[in-house]
Amino acid sequence: MTVGPVDASVVPRFAGPTTFARLPRLDEVEHADVVVLGLPFDAGVSYRPGARFGPAHVRAASKLLRPYHPPLGVSPFAAQQVADAGDLGINPFSIDEAIATVEQAADRLRAGGTTLLALGGDHTVALPLLRSVARTHGPVGVVHFDAHLDTWDTYFGADITHGTPFRNAAQEGLLDPRRCVHVGIRGPLYSEQDLADDEVLGFQVIGTDDFQTDGVPAVVERMRRRLGTGPVYVSVDIDVLDPAHAPGTGTPEAGGLTSRELLHCLRGLVGVDVVGADVVEVSPAYDHAEITGIAAAHVAYELVSVLAANRKG
Repeated sequence: MTVGPVDASVVPRFAGPTTFARLPRLDEVEHADVVVLGLPFDAGVSYRPGARFGPAHVRAASKLLRPYHPPLGVSPFAAQQVADAGDLGINPFSIDEAIATVEQAADRLRAGGTTLLALGGDHTVALPLLRSVARTHGPVGVVHFDAHLDTWDTYFGADITHGTPFRNAAQEGLLDPRRCVHVGIRGPLYSEQDLADDEVLGFQVIGTDDFQTDGVPAVVERMRRRLGTGPVYVSVDIDVLDPAHAPGTGTPEAGGLTSRELLHCLRGLVGVDVVGADVVEVSPAYDHAEITGIAAAHVAYELVSVLAANRKG
């Protein structure tokens, strides 16, 4: 028997626990199949800071979530034990120490087969999370939802930032170069060499224009074909959404996905061996009416529901 969210017919959704979806804390359950962990860190950003406040913002918006997912036909909090581990204490002044802290926490929380869903924080945190996952599963496939490639080399001499996690992960042998794909890429680049360098690392690109010309079903089919079989890590930078759907982020780009398109893509991961995930780059200072927080909360809910559907299947 799982411990689920607080009953909204007893305690109104605007009240009750401040955990994700008002779920139990990790210390309130004997075991968790899925753990939600906040990573309040944004020392790796190159433009607008503030993502350190993202986890709390997403949790606040997640009070609206309900326990049954109609399109997937699952009750994600009943099919598996989901718990909130709170926020990790991370050094805001040392990136090296910060990523070591995240990696160690991920190893600890994932012990025993638990799947970790991280709430960022900036995209720097994907690197230590991938290090932990690859330690268990070997090189993994990656589906990376983002406006940006995040495979650049350095910023001002720093090689670990929110724009470099997937270059570092590829160079460290954490990724299966036959099964990596970016989804939602758009906007200007520094040069055409950016795409060539990205391809060498093993990524294929599905841009936002593909959604416009081919439609979501075709995009999902391409995504699944690229991911193939084997363990897959899912990384969602909320700026994959158009600023109309996610203004509260550090590096917004016009012409992005709608919330509906992103949620449909995530549902397309049912049947894929998802072994970890993150939702990052929510910066509440730039948000309006919780638009970004609500979108990110639903993205996280979609990922938990996919895990439940995979467990059920």
